[in-house]
Parts: sequence; structure tokens; C-alpha cells
Amino acid sequence: MITAPPHEKGQANPALLVLFVILIIAGVWIWKRLSLDTQDYLIDQAVPMAAIGIVTVLLLFIPINALRRRRAKSKEQTRLLALFEQATGQEQRLDLAFALLENNGYRIDGLDSAVPALKDLFTETLQHALGDKQHRIRGMAASHLGALQDMSVVPLLVKALDDDHAYVRSCAALGLGRLRATEARERLKTAMEHDWDQTVRSRAREALERMRE
Repeated sequence: MITAPPHEKGQANPALLVLFVILIIAGVWIWKRLSLDTQDYLIDQAVPMAAIGIVTVLLLFIPINALRRRRAKSKEQTRLLALFEQATGQEQRLDLAFALLENNGYRIDGLDSAVPALKDLFTETLQHALGDKQHRIRGMAASHLGALQDMSVVPLLVKALDDDHAYVRSCAALGLGRLRATEARERLKTAMEHDWDQTVRSRAREALERMRE
């Protein structure tokens, strides 16, 4: 890709500033040469109408843009869901499962058909993705398990609070917070007060705060 030399980039802002000043001067010059009746008309009629028009456009743009974003997200959800159901490789399914929940804002709305498979996949990953190099995958599985709103995974997440890796423990606390698993409150208090890792303590505190909402 060809980029402008540094000295050309430096000239861009002064040129814009000069153009802006020229436009202001020209606007003042034109304004002074308008008749008083024209000035009064612009102040009383044209300016308010222009302001109303701008506000109207903005009020229409905001909901239309929000609707467009929702449609794009829904389309992406449909695409990811189809890919997840067709995927056969464990690693590919796991990547798609993470992407599916992240795209959906960590909610299960519209994912009812996939929730059982997601639960099995995350549970198996958390239990069997062992070893030092797999701790990040275990952690992501733990945090995403909490998004499924299935209380049967609470014991597994509580157990993950004892994982050797702080990342997994912090993700387990996040998952329990998403579930608002009040039965894990005492265990989270212990993590908040005694875990050596600051992120784990913070996640445990956030989980406890969610349970009070």
C-alpha cells in the first residue's frame, strides 16, 4: 500500500484549517451583504427549519441503524449456527461455539437447539483439556458454560475454582457470576479473600455483586 510521505501528511491539517478560515470569512462577508429582511428570514425561518430537519434525520437514523445492526447480528448468528451444526472436528466446533455465544452477547436467545451440544462441548473441554498449554481453552469453556444458564454445571465450575491456573479460576468465577449461582457464594467469598491472583479476586467479587442484583 502506498502512503503519503511524512511532509505531505503534515501539510494536510494546516490546509484544512486555512480552508475553514476562508469559509468563515466568506460566510461573514455574504451575511453582511444580505438585506435585513433576508437576515431576519434566515434567523426566524430557515435556521429553525434546518435544525428540525437535522434532528429528524438523526432520530430516524438511530433506530434504522440499530435495526440494521440487529439484522446483521441475526444473519451472522444463523451462519455460525449452521457451521457449528455441520462441523465435525473438535477444535473447529469449539471455535465456532465460542464465536456463536460471543456474537449473541453471551445469551442463549435463539440458540435453544444448540444449547445441549454447547454444554457437552464446553463440559468435555473443561474436564479433559488438561496440561499447561490448554489452560486458556479450559478457561474459555468455563466462562462460556455460565452463559448457557444451566445450573447443573455449577459443581463443575466450583471445582474449576481450584484449577492450577489463575486464568481458569477467574473464568470459573465469571461463569458462576453469569449463572448467579448463589450456592457457590461461600466458595466465591473464599476466592475473593484468599486467592493470590488479583484477577481471580476481582472476578469473584464481580460474581458476588451479580448475585445481589
